[in-house]
Amino acid sequence: MSMIERLQPPRGLRVLITAGASGIGAAITRAFLETGAKVLICDIDPAALSAFAEAHPDVMTLKADVSDEKEVDALLDAAAQQLGGLDVLVNNAGIAGPTGAIDEIPLEEIRRTIDVDLMGQFLVLRRAAALLRESDAGVIINISSVAGRLGYALRTPYSAAKWGIVGLTASLAKEMGPDGIRVNAILPGVVRGPRIEGVIRDRAEASGVSYAAMEAQYLANISLRRMVEPEDVAGTALFLCSPAGANISGQAISVCGNVENI
Repeated sequence: MSMIERLQPPRGLRVLITAGASGIGAAITRAFLETGAKVLICDIDPAALSAFAEAHPDVMTLKADVSDEKEVDALLDAAAQQLGGLDVLVNNAGIAGPTGAIDEIPLEEIRRTIDVDLMGQFLVLRRAAALLRESDAGVIINISSVAGRLGYALRTPYSAAKWGIVGLTASLAKEMGPDGIRVNAILPGVVRGPRIEGVIRDRAEASGVSYAAMEAQYLANISLRRMVEPEDVAGTALFLCSPAGANISGQAISVCGNVENI
């Protein structure tokens, strides 16, 4: 096998991507479809699912909230039936959560962030594990964040959940390694798109500065002085599923332009 071939995932992989209809999830979905993978995506937004499916007729879709155990059960049942098994799980679903001081954030917003961003990954993993063990080369990619390696003032629920994903990944890599399953986390930085625009707007308001000033502050904390594109994260996901990534497991891989502070 040539090095170019080693850098490409095998064709025909059976892939499940949560929150795969927009943002980073959509970029990852498009990337796997380009490799000839069979892809099932879920999303909480039916309109986004419909629009993505119209643009990409080969994708399979299902509306699901990953924080809802029954909906996750239905999602994994669909994966078993529609994909015929599972080779790759991309645990991408997450929400930005609230911005504010710890003693001012409503408790229900803290719980919702943890339920979606961290507990949602547990719910999917506990049902996906058996399917992945039946694969010849199972791969799990958990999407965390640069907030999973750095403290993040005024964003404590989100950061706590993303740190939890890194611990989950390292532990699960040890647990499932003997089954031949590789488990890694990708930690995106400041990814261009509507979500980070909302985060910057809310943090600017909480800090009493303009949007432009807060955006400049974010960029100044990145060594490369630029935002990450969703396709950068997608490319890393493909690499982790390729033969070239066959001995990478238990890692938290930042795709962030070297964020030094957030």
